[in-house]
Amino acid sequence: MNDRDVLLNELAQGLRPMREGIEWFDDLGSEEQSEVLLFLRHHCVQARAVAEDASESIRRAGLRPTHTPAVLISRGRIDEQLGKIAGLSPCDERRKAFRLLISVLMVADGRRRERFCSSGCDHWWHRLPAAD
Repeated sequence: MNDRDVLLNELAQGLRPMREGIEWFDDLGSEEQSEVLLFLRHHCVQARAVAEDASESIRRAGLRPTHTPAVLISRGRIDEQLGKIAGLSPCDERRKAFRLLISVLMVADGRRRERFCSSGCDHWWHRLPAAD
């Protein structure tokens, strides 16, 4: 676990406001942003994101259905679409991708927490305190 892991999980659990996450993401260099998006994609897959998560994730991210990441997540196999979203390169698309991937993680991990972890688990990220 490192500071990045904690921050991203705090965002996905609503323990930290998204505006802080976006400020942090915007301050990263292009290569670091790509790493973060790939990291989030991986965690969305690990949290067992499904195609049905798309509309709720788009809504939570505050994206319009016509934004590129929203269009991508609404098409085809979600694991492939998450990879395409993580690979977006224009700066404004990366910011939208970041918001959407955080929201996908929020939805998928929330479901996992309810189904499999409600009686307790060993996931460190399910024991995070609220951010200061």
